[in-house]
Amino acid sequence: MTLALPPPVPLRTRLAKTLVATLIVFSSIVAVGMTAPAEAPFTISLRPVFATLGFDIDVKVWTVHVHFTWSAIPTGSASTKVDVSPL
Repeated sequence: MTLALPPPVPLRTRLAKTLVATLIVFSSIVAVGMTAPAEAPFTISLRPVFATLGFDIDVKVWTVHVHFTWSAIPTGSASTKVDVSPL
């Protein structure tokens, strides 16, 4: 006699389904944000920066703006010396 319970699902299957569901939700949010007009409450804008081989990402959710910049060429000084002003 079997109970009215479904067969046990291995942890690996649950994790795989959770990962796939998370990727689907994340990609749908990005797709909606990328195609939204600039005055919409939720937008994502991606701009390439050719001078530094990088990109700028702006995410707007209502009044909150988040800005992320990545560059393949560092823009700061590579020197570790500290500039000391003379007295």
